[in-house]
Amino acid sequence: MNGTPRIRSAYPSTPHSERQDRRQGEVEDAGSKGTTGPLRSSTAPRAEEESRPLIPFSILDAPTQRFYISAFYMGLIAWRFFDYYKIVAEDYDAWPYFAKWFLIDAVFLFGLPELKIPWLEWSSSTMVIVYALHTVANAMLMFRVSLPFETGLLALTRMFFDGELAVAERRVKAGSILQNSSLILGKQIVHILPEGSAILNPDHLPFCIDPKNTPVELPIMINQTTPILIELLRLDLDSNTNETITISGKEARKLKKQAEKDLAKNHATNPRVLRYPVKQTGLYRLKKVVDVSNLEVQRTKSDTLVVSCPSARIEGASKDKCRGELSDVHFHVEGTPPLKVRYSKKVNKEDKSDVFLTVHPMDFESPLLQQQNLDSLVKIDGARPDITWAARHLVKVPINETLATRGHWEYSIDELHDAVGNVVHYSEHRSGQLTAASSPHQVIKVHDPPAVLLEGCSTQQPLKIAKGDSTSLPIWLNPSRRQEMAPLPHRISYTFIPGSNDDIEVEQIVQTQAITLKQGERGPRIQEPGLYSLTSVSNQFCTGQVMEPSSCLLLNAPEPEIAITSEAIPHQCAGNSIGLRLNLDMIGTPPFHISYTSRRNGAGISSHVEKIDSLRTQLEFKPRNSGRYTYEFLGISDAVYEDISLKPKSLIFETDVKPTAWGRFAQQAPNLEACVDEQASLEVILTGEAPYILEYDIVHGGKRKRYKETGIATISFLITTPKLNKGGQHTLSLTSVTDASGCKIFLEEEANIHVRHQRPGAAFGLVEGQRSLLILQGKKALLPLRLSGEPPYSITYSRLNQHETFRRTLRNVNDVLEVDSEDVYRLEEVRDSFCPGTIETAANQFEVRWIPRPSLRVVENNSVVKSDQVLEKLAVCQGDQDSVELAFTGNAPYHLEYDVRSDPDLGSVSVHHRVEDVALHGTSIRMDTSQAGWNEYTFSKLGDRSYDPASGSFNPISLKQRIHARPSAKFTNTGKIYSYCKEQTSIKDVVPISIIGQPPFALELGIRHHSSTAPEIVNIPNIHANNYDFHIPHRALSLGSHSLTIRKIRDGNGCESNLEPRGSVVRVNVVDVPTISPLETHADYCVGDRISFNLAGTPPFNVFYEFNGIEKKASSTSTTFRRLAEKPGNFTVTGVSDKASGDNCQARSLITKVIRPLPSVRISSGKVSEVDIHEGGEAELLFEFEGTPPFEFTFTRSTTATKGKRSVILETKSDVSAEHRKTVKVSEEGTYEVVSVRDAHCGVTAQGVQGRTDQKLLAFR
Repeated sequence: MNGTPRIRSAYPSTPHSERQDRRQGEVEDAGSKGTTGPLRSSTAPRAEEESRPLIPFSILDAPTQRFYISAFYMGLIAWRFFDYYKIVAEDYDAWPYFAKWFLIDAVFLFGLPELKIPWLEWSSSTMVIVYALHTVANAMLMFRVSLPFETGLLALTRMFFDGELAVAERRVKAGSILQNSSLILGKQIVHILPEGSAILNPDHLPFCIDPKNTPVELPIMINQTTPILIELLRLDLDSNTNETITISGKEARKLKKQAEKDLAKNHATNPRVLRYPVKQTGLYRLKKVVDVSNLEVQRTKSDTLVVSCPSARIEGASKDKCRGELSDVHFHVEGTPPLKVRYSKKVNKEDKSDVFLTVHPMDFESPLLQQQNLDSLVKIDGARPDITWAARHLVKVPINETLATRGHWEYSIDELHDAVGNVVHYSEHRSGQLTAASSPHQVIKVHDPPAVLLEGCSTQQPLKIAKGDSTSLPIWLNPSRRQEMAPLPHRISYTFIPGSNDDIEVEQIVQTQAITLKQGERGPRIQEPGLYSLTSVSNQFCTGQVMEPSSCLLLNAPEPEIAITSEAIPHQCAGNSIGLRLNLDMIGTPPFHISYTSRRNGAGISSHVEKIDSLRTQLEFKPRNSGRYTYEFLGISDAVYEDISLKPKSLIFETDVKPTAWGRFAQQAPNLEACVDEQASLEVILTGEAPYILEYDIVHGGKRKRYKETGIATISFLITTPKLNKGGQHTLSLTSVTDASGCKIFLEEEANIHVRHQRPGAAFGLVEGQRSLLILQGKKALLPLRLSGEPPYSITYSRLNQHETFRRTLRNVNDVLEVDSEDVYRLEEVRDSFCPGTIETAANQFEVRWIPRPSLRVVENNSVVKSDQVLEKLAVCQGDQDSVELAFTGNAPYHLEYDVRSDPDLGSVSVHHRVEDVALHGTSIRMDTSQAGWNEYTFSKLGDRSYDPASGSFNPISLKQRIHARPSAKFTNTGKIYSYCKEQTSIKDVVPISIIGQPPFALELGIRHHSSTAPEIVNIPNIHANNYDFHIPHRALSLGSHSLTIRKIRDGNGCESNLEPRGSVVRVNVVDVPTISPLETHADYCVGDRISFNLAGTPPFNVFYEFNGIEKKASSTSTTFRRLAEKPGNFTVTGVSDKASGDNCQARSLITKVIRPLPSVRISSGKVSEVDIHEGGEAELLFEFEGTPPFEFTFTRSTTATKGKRSVILETKSDVSAEHRKTVKVSEEGTYEVVSVRDAHCGVTAQGVQGRTDQKLLAFR
């Protein structure tokens, strides 16, 4: 159907929601597999975009939008009929209402298509026709065109807008007075009670006796009876014997009295519950109940079990177990089976499980397992019943599970239920249920089994000690859980096989020993060599395992020994000894540490230690200085033994050493820097016998020059080169040295000397071709430098005007010198990283000067004066034009910022920030004269082309000016109409005028009659006060209307205000007197009646009246004055005035009407009460009246209303009372209520319509 073409005027299809479209698309896709759908036009997206609603359907779907539009339209219709009712009831002008609805209908009807709501998108022609129909309907309603259905329409409108003015001058609804439900209140329901009844434990509550034998209270519910005898039958749970418990009349009355105290007052007719305490367990049954009439009360068969309260405890074999063992926990529960146990398990304080178990003894049978009705549990037919199934039974519940986690396992019983319904909560307290002081629980501490091994020792890596020493057996307890295990004592067993590594026999076990260790303690001390093996480990809770390595081989290492042989080291040239060579052979456990001393010529002992990692080595001693050297070996240590003395062996070796000549630089691998045209020095250390001959070469630029120094007597010699006048790399090589022995030793020592090619230099660079610079004051200048040499550079410069010298360190050859002061700067010295330099004389100075700041001054003339260093401009009147001239110096354009502080005579102080941009060296600032008061202009910031306003300092300039307020005058009672009666001969009233300004004042007034176009001018000079009373001369007034206006005013400051054409105006009328007369002749009215009067004069009218001593003023736009009598009292009309006369010219009258109150009646104190009587009894109906006696009333008896069924009137009775109270006795069942009442003046009847408070709505007659 969606594909069917539609004509333009047809209703469009309702758009689907997104979900419906998606579902429909899926169906279409599924159907398209077999058939080919219609092709879509290329213009479909554009049409879909144009038809998209203003409010998307994802927010509000189409039906909801149509519903909201319909509801809004119905609201407009209701509003339209309300305006129609006001026009009819109050006689309002119809034109404003017609224009209002003309516009509202146009906006609504022509704006509706723009929402693009389906089914509401009508064409333009349709909307024009609908709008024309609405306009015709508005004209017929607002202009009250006579229609056949006008009366019915007006009555329908009154149902919703029934509001009219009452005597208290407030709008009330007549229906709220005519339908006053508070005038007839209350009704009384009489019930005839049936026979009484009794039942034991009606709610089937569970009861149990705790170990303290605390009594429980059995509930016995009685209804409409007073028992004098109650018998209970009890069957013993253990012996099956029965007994009868008798509750006497005295005790029963006591129980009933207590039950009535517990009963709320508003439930006085509810059944009573007697609570009888018992202390013994058993099955209880209500046997007999006798009431005060000595008749047996009907009782309901119901058995109640009172059992022993259930209890539970937990028993366990041990509180400490090993990981992997069974828990072995037993729950011992006692009570009436079947029992339900809820227990929980926590492992390391984390909840692991929460289990419910149902348990009972083996082969247990109980009626509680099969039936749900507990009213009759046993039959008592002469034979003794067996109820031992309800006695207390003990049931043991084993809980066995593997303890797989180390820590604390806690089993606790949380709840215990017995078969009757008694519940014991161990975990928390719950209202109305049994609780226990502490929860039965069992905590099992699960321990990890211990483990042990030997650390750092095995049969392959034996443990070696010195003979006679001992060491600890390296036992490592719990290697993987060293931090987790508690410091428990552990029992460890081990075996020992004596012997060395070569002669150990496994079968020969000398002994087995056991020790006790804690975590972190050392093992036992062992001394004898042999094999030690761990066999077992355990603690007080668990038996552990022995891990590998579990065996340790202990050996006694041999003591270290040494053998030394020596030989001299001869020189190849001279043949003399130049040192000593020693051959060392050791026995022991490497590494060895050998300590020895050396002495030269018997003095200067030096200690030495040599570390040797093998059993054989060779040491060579070649001292550089000649002399006799002595070497003495003192001790030896190996990996096992320490400090074995060698002094008994006297290992002392001596030799005479004459070393050969040798030379070297004092500084290793010297690399020197030198300046051009300067010398370089290097220190050489010589060895051998003096005197020495030293030969060396200086190589540069591929040329070598040799030098020779003779007769050197010291071992230290300083080589000083000639001046190095060429830059580049120079190499100084030591070639040979000869000492006193004559042996010439060739040397290969070299030193590099880097000579600078030129000296460093410094000069100032150029800025725009010159060495001078203009900068802004407060800014920094960067003076360019041109440096040569190797950084860093150290320069010294001075300020010529300040005679100050400064030093800076620079690192760039084109670096800058940062300065911030105005002066001439000169370079004094320069030095690079190594050499001093020269200053270029032609470029050693640089001049820095400041750009001058802008300035401002106020041009002083006749209007600007200076007093006490403050500029002040002459005062002007508010609104006058004024300005001030400013002059600038600096670089144009200028930027000026200033604040205008306004301190008005009326209002608070305000500050306005203003900005002016000036292109020339002068400008004028317009003064602010919009408000009266003091204005202060503070010029705070000034900038020009060079300086920003926020930079630097500018001394603010202040200028003050006083603005005088223009005077004003108005009539104190502007717009007031002064009315005078035609008969008045003199006018005592005055027209007060309020003046604001500086006295004295001069006023110009105008008086104009409505029939004249030119006003009469009245000038009043020299008014010295701010209030003036103007007397209107009576001779200038005639019958009709006059207007009085204030034209001009001038004050003492010379400021003048023209107050026309919007000046203050008052009017003066001279009128005739209106009249008023009542439409009804009677003087008494009831509440709810309408009081009407006829008015004569020019509408609208003002009616003055008193109601209950309170003066009121009412308005009427028609010639009829009507008010609703909403409350009782005296209504007296005192006067009336019309539009022409005003309130000052009233027609005095005295018309009094009396409004009588409506009578009222209350039954059962105005409430709904219920009275229960027995068959043949009587109930009293109390009627209470308000009003003027005598009273005539009518009441009915009807059936009691039930759900889904209305009450039916059974009979109607009438009665008369001369008093305000009357009692009537009734003996029949039903609902009694008053339907009408009348006093001496007024009457009220009920309509039978149910209200919100179940009272009858009323009508009046």
